[in-house]
Amino acid sequence: MKNTALTTTHEALGAKMVPFAGYNMPVQYDGVNIEHETVRQAVGVFDVSHMGEFLIEGPNALALIQKVSSNDATKLTIGKAQYSYLPNDNGGVVDDLIIYKIKEETYLLVVNASNIEKDWNWITSKNDVGAIMRDLSEDYSLLAIQGPKAIEVMQPLTSHDLSAIKFYNFEVGDFAGIENVIISATGYTGSGGFEIYCKNSEAKQIWDKVVEAGAKPIGLAARDTLRLEMGYCLYGNDIDDTTSPLEAGLGWVTKFTKAFTNSEALLAEKTNGLTNKLVAFTLDERGIPRHGYDIVDADGQKIGVVTSGTMSPSLGIGIGLGYVPKDFAAVDGKIHIQIRKKAIPATVVKLPFYKG
Repeated sequence: MKNTALTTTHEALGAKMVPFAGYNMPVQYDGVNIEHETVRQAVGVFDVSHMGEFLIEGPNALALIQKVSSNDATKLTIGKAQYSYLPNDNGGVVDDLIIYKIKEETYLLVVNASNIEKDWNWITSKNDVGAIMRDLSEDYSLLAIQGPKAIEVMQPLTSHDLSAIKFYNFEVGDFAGIENVIISATGYTGSGGFEIYCKNSEAKQIWDKVVEAGAKPIGLAARDTLRLEMGYCLYGNDIDDTTSPLEAGLGWVTKFTKAFTNSEALLAEKTNGLTNKLVAFTLDERGIPRHGYDIVDADGQKIGVVTSGTMSPSLGIGIGLGYVPKDFAAVDGKIHIQIRKKAIPATVVKLPFYKG
């Protein structure tokens, strides 16, 4: 089990620690609902240092990124970030990721913790253009400072104007007394805020100053309920090596203006029409949909499966995502979630669940 630079800090705060993606991680401190509400109403700080970071550099860095990623990285300028995914050769998804353009010919790829080795091997296998690759995952920490009061609480800690950093943009500069950290507006909660990339040796100082300034420590359980209320995909649940990125709703980051891994097959899939679709739903009656529960039609016939589900802390109702045939995917359409022996009626809705 790996630790982050802040594991002992979480333990000292009384966090409930659990194994996650090979790391010892804080799942909660004061309770999921309390922490969820803190991020929706004020500001919280997450330790997400288990995420992976790859540096891709050199004259052919862009060529490699264009080849392995679905989005068009030529659109990136220095200080901008882009959501994308790595298609595999079989119509599925190796991982989803964020690509940052740090300098000309220097890009940072941020990948999911559970996929670090897989992603590294995949990108390496496609690197026939001589791009320089460095895995920084073991050396860097990542803190997510999230919530509507993030700017108010964090501004005294930096000389940069945080209000000027637009969504999916970033600055490199001073924060909490440390120089050359990445301050990025690429949150995963839907309530605004920033992510801070720093060296492991700097993480404790930044964490302490952020908490001192008023951010409450938040665990991974609330991170999951927050992202689900926005309908953001979670790798391993909503997308994986077998799921179609187009059926998952990732067509908006699939740019057929260039060639990339499996792009011809994905374009054919788009042209021929999708069979299934990842939909969002709310339960019409009390209940909690869970990952793996069957989705059934009015006659009780299985038509799909819940990929993510929870009791929404903000809305007070059961919410979830799941793949169903296209005929059942229309907004306001009716499906049923099999919870133990009862098929609970549910309504297909438009994302996000949480409107803010």
